[in-house]
Amino acid sequence: MTMPRLEIRLDLIAHNARVLVDRLAARGIVVCGVTKATGGSSEVAAAMLAAGVASIGESRLENVEALRRQDVTAEVMLVRSPAPSQVARAVRQVDLSLNSEMAVIDALSLEAFRQGRRHGVVLMVELGDLREGLMPDDVARAAERVLTLPGVKLRGLGTNLACQSGVVPDAANMQELTNLVITVEERLGVALDIVSGGNSANLGWALDERNDLGRINHLRLGEAILLGVDPLDRSPIHGLRTDAFALVGEVIESKRKPAVAWGTLGQTAFGPPSIGGTSGAPAMMNRVIIALGRQDIEPAGLVPPVGVTVLGASSDHLVLDSGPELLPVGAEIGFGVHYAALLRASTSPSVESTYRWSEGSDGARAGAVNGGTI
Repeated sequence: MTMPRLEIRLDLIAHNARVLVDRLAARGIVVCGVTKATGGSSEVAAAMLAAGVASIGESRLENVEALRRQDVTAEVMLVRSPAPSQVARAVRQVDLSLNSEMAVIDALSLEAFRQGRRHGVVLMVELGDLREGLMPDDVARAAERVLTLPGVKLRGLGTNLACQSGVVPDAANMQELTNLVITVEERLGVALDIVSGGNSANLGWALDERNDLGRINHLRLGEAILLGVDPLDRSPIHGLRTDAFALVGEVIESKRKPAVAWGTLGQTAFGPPSIGGTSGAPAMMNRVIIALGRQDIEPAGLVPPVGVTVLGASSDHLVLDSGPELLPVGAEIGFGVHYAALLRASTSPSVESTYRWSEGSDGARAGAVNGGTI
């Protein structure tokens, strides 16, 4: 089989999406399924849509265009503000976008009017995480301005937390968003249909029945659907599958070598070296190289099989301690992935994605080794 490869269980992604769609529907919230961590995979988008997500979220227009070429006709939300240089493509390809700059919205208005289209605008509000968003005091004025523009429609307000500074969604910041929605609607005489409370980090708050959700009726979910974990602490979410993805690599060197580097040490290509070796560590170890590197993965985001330790990575080489057994060259090793490793593997031209809807096809699974022994 092709090496390296990212094996994707679409049935498990669909399962996670369906569970979350159903749980959140009971709380009055619809789900936008975010596919950006899979590089805009149309197969993943189709699995999410089949499970009931209301729309697809993407951050890059290249991914959206690939989805459209694969006949994905569902509503697509651009979850990163369009760049001014990409406004024409954004209007042509997506139905609505998250926005925080009036200059961009003005450009969207002109382009949408020129194309004879209507582009939805969700104004993003800064609630403490210090990534994108209008300051709360500026929201009503911006909303009023959007309402005067041709070619665009004010669809709602949204916010994003936990991605930049790790600010946790809670009763206080979610109530502030609700209060802003009420202010805009009352002051401007409009009804906002989207109040997007955030991303997968909002699930703990949103699913806690003790919390009053106010006007929050929309979440943008990627990591929870794809990996089945809570981004705030990467703990598994009850009822979800965490094994929808396995990254499989091939052993290209397997030798018994010293556990600690020797000689004068300088910086590596990626900064200070990870010297390795601790008090009581063996003098020698079974060191294995996999044909993967930082160009393809984030080493800290890999979950190796039991007994195997990731020692480090350069551009093209992933170095492992294979434990008590020396693996043969050509053996396949399957890793679980955290979000960062999934994102990079999905966008690497050297990693091929393979899809299946059920267990039983050939290939390594996360935590397994084919062709070798652990």
